[in-house]
Amino acid sequence: MYGSFVSRNLRNRASSISWFSRSNLSRCVHSLPFATVKAEEVSASQPAEVLNLVQGKWTSSSTWNTIPDPLNGESFIKVAEVNQKEIKPFVDSLAQCPKHGLHNPFKAPQRYLMLGDVTTKAAQKLALPEVSDFFAKLIQRVSPKSYQQAFMEVFVTQKFLENFCGDQVRFLARSFGVPGNHLGQQSHGFRWPYGPVAIITPFNFPLEIPLLQLMGALYMGNKPLLKVDSKVAIVMEQMLRLLHDCGLPTEDVDFINSDGVTMNRVLMEGKPRMTLFTGSSRVAEKLAVDLGGRIRVEDAGFDWKILGPDVQEEDYVAWVCDQDAYACSGQKCSAQSILFIHENWGKSSFLEKLSGLAARRKLEDLTIGPVLTVTTEAMLDHLNKLLKINGSKLLFGGEPLQNHSIPAVYGAIKPTAVFVPLEEILKDENYDLVTKEIFGPFQVVTEYKQNEVPLILKALERMHAHLTAAVVSNDHLFVQKIIGNSVNGTTYVGLRARTTGAPQNHWFGPAGDPRGAGIGTPEAIRLVWSCHREVIYDNGPVPQNWRTPQPT
Repeated sequence: MYGSFVSRNLRNRASSISWFSRSNLSRCVHSLPFATVKAEEVSASQPAEVLNLVQGKWTSSSTWNTIPDPLNGESFIKVAEVNQKEIKPFVDSLAQCPKHGLHNPFKAPQRYLMLGDVTTKAAQKLALPEVSDFFAKLIQRVSPKSYQQAFMEVFVTQKFLENFCGDQVRFLARSFGVPGNHLGQQSHGFRWPYGPVAIITPFNFPLEIPLLQLMGALYMGNKPLLKVDSKVAIVMEQMLRLLHDCGLPTEDVDFINSDGVTMNRVLMEGKPRMTLFTGSSRVAEKLAVDLGGRIRVEDAGFDWKILGPDVQEEDYVAWVCDQDAYACSGQKCSAQSILFIHENWGKSSFLEKLSGLAARRKLEDLTIGPVLTVTTEAMLDHLNKLLKINGSKLLFGGEPLQNHSIPAVYGAIKPTAVFVPLEEILKDENYDLVTKEIFGPFQVVTEYKQNEVPLILKALERMHAHLTAAVVSNDHLFVQKIIGNSVNGTTYVGLRARTTGAPQNHWFGPAGDPRGAGIGTPEAIRLVWSCHREVIYDNGPVPQNWRTPQPT
């Protein structure tokens, strides 16, 4: 979701841990009052354990799932995964929450204040160098990415919490009134919780996505059941313990570890009033049917970027394209999947510069690393299929990483780009193949002439996921043409446009789908985690000399 588009102040913040010597920082981490693990010591010799939380109590299960270290394959985390015979406490906990929620504008309004206080304390704790470093390194252990990328996930999360401190929580439930037809009548619109809800989030942002959605659900009065991908669940387990340390009642959130089949059964039996799902389009479509449409979705995205006719600042644009396609090894729902370059850019040194930037990435600093959902074989097989298209060619990459111990269950390839001619992309026999999302360091590049802009628009119209996009151009008429004929929910335009890098200060989410979910902003929280309720006050007085009229 975010990138490394950081100002000098943020870079200074990331380096602030240098204030501590290694020994002092180690002592601080070991003394964190909420933590039950030491991020740097999680290993096969000292495996961490992840528990479940239900009805206010941390619990184990009869089954432990061992998670392999993505860098060497050794079992380094044990997750207590609930099986189908153990779901009753979670189902019962959902059922115990009424449809009108834990609070609403007419019920327990003091909880708005309590959550504002919890958020204030959590923001303060997460701003501490020893705490932000703890979470950044824990993220690195389970979803390997550079320290800067992991730290920025923590930073964005902390800034989100700052945004909703104090009275900002109750301001989310702001209502409005409209005068009625006669004296004593007024209608009032309120934001109303759903009550029991569920949150399902993926592996690639183990702190930012689940925490932002979790807090939004709580703010609006819901009781959430949270499920995070087991590979990275340890991060949110530790964050929940931090929230408890900040005053969040332990009964407010349930936390479950399970496989997909078991979680599906929990949803079917527990019947949450709304489920937020972030992940693959295929699973989202299944859940939409299973849950009768009671779902909000931020699904996968085959995200596009268009370089317009005005060539300028080649070095900067190439750097942003490299970040968008290959930071976090391309494992972002907002990652640049296809790049349309105007022929003017094709005549420049842009592609050469992009190749050079990609070649700088290395496993040693995790600027390239393991791909957790797509194997090396699958990515190279996809590449070979693309290379069979007439006129296609490998621009760079296309080779496995060397000299590593990443287990074969994960992927490990060099940053890769393949060129496919625009006219070939649009052919029916090629389109689905070319626009297949590869959740790794992989992108398609194509070139267009000025008179071929309608072909680009045709390609965009056929895409089924509309998450992020970018139009890199200061040509206002060109930008207007592209924006007016496209859909993507988070779209950047201008010379500095990108597809990744969403901070906490603007909407992030898809468009074009009534089930689409947003994240981060007050508008996103209200849309996803509350519904509209209208209360009409009609207190009279009854008109003098009123008589019962004839029936109508």
